[in-house]
Amino acid sequence: MWNTSSKKTDPPLKIGITGGIGSGKSVVCALFSLLGIPVFEADQVAKKLMNSDSRLRRELVDLFGEAVYTAEGVIDRKRLAGILFNDQLALQKVNSLVHPAVREAFLQWCAEQTSPYVLHEAAILFESGFFRMMDRNILVTAPEALRIRRVTARDGVSAEAVQQRMQNQWSDEEKIPLADFIISNNDTRAIIPQVLDIDKQIRKYGKIC
Repeated sequence: MWNTSSKKTDPPLKIGITGGIGSGKSVVCALFSLLGIPVFEADQVAKKLMNSDSRLRRELVDLFGEAVYTAEGVIDRKRLAGILFNDQLALQKVNSLVHPAVREAFLQWCAEQTSPYVLHEAAILFESGFFRMMDRNILVTAPEALRIRRVTARDGVSAEAVQQRMQNQWSDEEKIPLADFIISNNDTRAIIPQVLDIDKQIRKYGKIC
């Protein structure tokens, strides 16, 4: 349901969008961008903040040591990923540091926008709890076998590697009950009409309220 507590007089509406690896959420976001909708890429912002936010840098060094950053002062993403992949507690600690910084960056960014609504794109929108900040949430879905084929072709990795990455995200079955809109990207149903329909509904809501 719509979160009507404050957004009636405080545009833009905040719309979360997510989808499992290989679902095609980036393509969907590009379509919304063509409609004039700004997209906040939470995962990219998180990576930038780990390099630019001095407090976050200190906290990550306290957790993992100076070696978590390269000699050039850039986060060693490969090293960090290797640590987090095998240590769920460390992953939770990193998320507890990064997520508040991303949340603050999103709210500041959102306050600068003048569009009817904005998109908050995040791979773990539901897992992180960010979806609760949103007025509505969009889930992009696709069959698992198709997602695996897409990612193996795109990234040149094995199917097993893709499946391992999938295990770190909730399944579509877990996400669907929390989503307000579902976009099916299964290569048999056109996604443009789906995007246009959702855009129309969101814009209508904003005008009515």
